[in-house]
Amino acid sequence: MMIFIMLFWCYPLLLFTICLGSDIIIPSARERGFFMNKRNIAIIAHVDHGKTTLVDKLLQMSGTFRENEEVVNCVMDSNAIERERGITILAKTTAIDYKGYRINILDTPGHADFGGEVERIMNMVDGVLLVVDSYEGTMPQTRFVLKKALEAGVTPIVVVNKVDKDSARPKEVVDEVLDLFIELGASIEQLDFPVIYASGLSGTSSLDPDVSTQKPTMDPILDAVIEHIPEPDVDPEGSLQFQPALLDYNDFVGRIGVGLIKRGTLKLNSMASCVRLDGSIKQFRVQKIFGYLGLQKLEISEAHAGDIVAIAGLPDISVGETVCEVGKEEALPHLRIDEPTLQMTFGVNTSPFNGREGKFLTARKIEERLMKETEKDVSLKFEQVDSESWMVSGRGELHLSILIENMRREGYELQVSKPQIITKEIDGKLCEPFEDVQIDVPEEYVGNVIELLGARGGTMENMENRERQVRLNYTIPSRGLIGFMTEFMTLTKGYGMINHTFKEYLPMVSTAVGQRKNGVLVSMENGKATAYSLGALEDRGIMFIGPGTEVYEGMIVGENNHDNDLAVNVVKGKNLTNTRSAGKDNTVVLKRPREMSLEVCLDYINEDELVEVTPFNYRLRKKILNANDRKKYDNKKN
Repeated sequence: MMIFIMLFWCYPLLLFTICLGSDIIIPSARERGFFMNKRNIAIIAHVDHGKTTLVDKLLQMSGTFRENEEVVNCVMDSNAIERERGITILAKTTAIDYKGYRINILDTPGHADFGGEVERIMNMVDGVLLVVDSYEGTMPQTRFVLKKALEAGVTPIVVVNKVDKDSARPKEVVDEVLDLFIELGASIEQLDFPVIYASGLSGTSSLDPDVSTQKPTMDPILDAVIEHIPEPDVDPEGSLQFQPALLDYNDFVGRIGVGLIKRGTLKLNSMASCVRLDGSIKQFRVQKIFGYLGLQKLEISEAHAGDIVAIAGLPDISVGETVCEVGKEEALPHLRIDEPTLQMTFGVNTSPFNGREGKFLTARKIEERLMKETEKDVSLKFEQVDSESWMVSGRGELHLSILIENMRREGYELQVSKPQIITKEIDGKLCEPFEDVQIDVPEEYVGNVIELLGARGGTMENMENRERQVRLNYTIPSRGLIGFMTEFMTLTKGYGMINHTFKEYLPMVSTAVGQRKNGVLVSMENGKATAYSLGALEDRGIMFIGPGTEVYEGMIVGENNHDNDLAVNVVKGKNLTNTRSAGKDNTVVLKRPREMSLEVCLDYINEDELVEVTPFNYRLRKKILNANDRKKYDNKKN
């Protein structure tokens, strides 16, 4: 009897121990939520139109957070740079439970440089929430993301956001959105889109454009999702088909593929086949399956058709490959990955100050870091140029500058060259990437902006007046935008707004586009800059450094007023004597040096210059530091 009692009490513990030892995960009540009715949606919009803020409110009002839990704004933007810049860089996956439905939500980037993720995400969802600012209306990236959604055949719901702003014009914006739908060739079904008016920041929404009808709830949006977005078009009874559209990375399990299960059931610890992009087949064990709920990534034991999950087990899994049952390999169509349009050279820091600030200095460390980045960013490519430099290609300046900034913060030292466009030969003609540009400026700056864009090879497509604001639409070569932002913001005194997105490859413009007009002031000595020497050089141009800044020969310290480079001595001090002058010494009052962010530095440099990037500093320098060597090189080149 005693033995029976002991077995009765110890059996649950024994069962738990066996399950733990064999890596079996018992489904929890939450995990069983993955068997609920499903809706898969993506939130798409132009940058700064309020996608991530809207997701915040959807999560909060669905009961994802505790009532006493402190929640930061833009909770989905977990990356430090995302929070600082207020932009979404990487697509994020979350899910909420609402009225018996599991609603999987993908928050997409709004910037053109990361638009490739939007295109791939359309293969994972059945509907989109198109968020449009109630004042700005449709913008270049609105057109891009909506075009991708319509081409994928998903069901759209329009959310007119920020209706509580004084400048809001919701009715006119809905008309603009309808015109855009028609222009992009939307079907009859897609044109019949529901419209919800909301304020993501305030957490209110309504079906009426009148702001007085706004109520503190997101239910109208979620109800519209359930009513209008169809269930996932999947086959729950067939053999397994899973296709990753996004990548994540973990140091323990390697690459993690995120995607939609198109068919069948995915089980933990089961053997699966991966049909590679080249047609080969590789078998692997499914080590981890992750589902999403709120901000949590939950380990689950199985997932079914229609679920958006992440899997680990194949360390080199790639976007567009197909995971199938062993012996039932059937590949899905490959997903298109946007090709890079811009490239720059990354190299080992060779300045006299190398090794002062960074932890990772060698070519091996830099190459390992670039390799790690490509594990999760399929739009990034790199190839070795020589033993200490690599050509890194990406979707735009922002795409590459984010990578550089992350490396800098991690303790890397490197030097990077001026961004260059990637050309293609199409039908025997050399072609370059062109962009759609939309600019909003006050009326008084329009003439200067038009002149500036004309000099950079831009062609005006449209011009529209809006309450003392003018909207300009241009088609311009991508290289015409390199270095444009700094000039544009100076010209418009910070009041101008510019948005651009990749359009297409067109025949290359033969004229020189986007070249810097002014030369630079280059240090001819090593040492610390003095106020005396900087004050004497102020008439020569604009300084980039202040007194006490350490400089080296070949380092760029300012911008020349003329079009030639000028070697200057910024370390010279005043000769002191024991003879007192008749008048009192004048206090040296210097102008504030120009602040140079990473993006400004990349825009500013010419082809014979580099940006030195360290954990604490950005420095501009010549590729050839010695002045005499630079002259010899220039003479040979000419």
